[in-house]
Amino acid sequence: MKYNQTVIGIFKERPNRFIAHVLIDGKMEIVHVKNTGRCKELLIPGVQVILEKSSNPNRKTLYDLICVYKENIGWINIDSQAPNKVVNEWLLSKFCDYIKPEYTYGNSRIDFYIEKDGRKILMEVKGCTLEIDNVGYFPDAPTLRGVKHLNELTRAVREGYECAVTFVIQMEKINEVRANTTTHKEFAQALLRAKEAGVKVLFLGCSVTPDSLRITRETGDILF
Repeated sequence: MKYNQTVIGIFKERPNRFIAHVLIDGKMEIVHVKNTGRCKELLIPGVQVILEKSSNPNRKTLYDLICVYKENIGWINIDSQAPNKVVNEWLLSKFCDYIKPEYTYGNSRIDFYIEKDGRKILMEVKGCTLEIDNVGYFPDAPTLRGVKHLNELTRAVREGYECAVTFVIQMEKINEVRANTTTHKEFAQALLRAKEAGVKVLFLGCSVTPDSLRITRETGDILF
């Protein structure tokens, strides 16, 4: 996926989870942060960030914060909408017979329902932006929604679906994601139950540039 008009800035502070103060060309701007997670290990005063300029002149914020630079890793895409977009592109490249985003199953909306060669697959997508010692971790904040989706996938396997939780690693050099037990033990337990029930765990590594995100690596339980 490509971003249109991007600029570089210097992050200053994040007053709340929706906005940040960023220095762009010597001018302080209030920008929208496209990630409601904590990102505390990334959004440190003084770091370089990438912003996409909005094409809507009537918006309250002119820019969206989409990437953060981390030493020894490079650019990390923190756009929470990007994982589903790149997975949709990736699925199209696999010549699936049918792809349905936002598929209603049980009491949840699962990110994708896929049909390919007679297989019926439910896929939930999670974006990973947290890196510790060259390993990705998810989540960076408690996610009751994430636990709910894992429980739904676990039930779906028993009902005959092929199910997968797919971690999109929004940074380079990282090929594995582990459950962040310290942050959310319940999610880690739900992931373990899902794996034991037969839910596949797929890791999709990405190439990240200031204006693009592209899936380049597949590890874990390969689907296609």
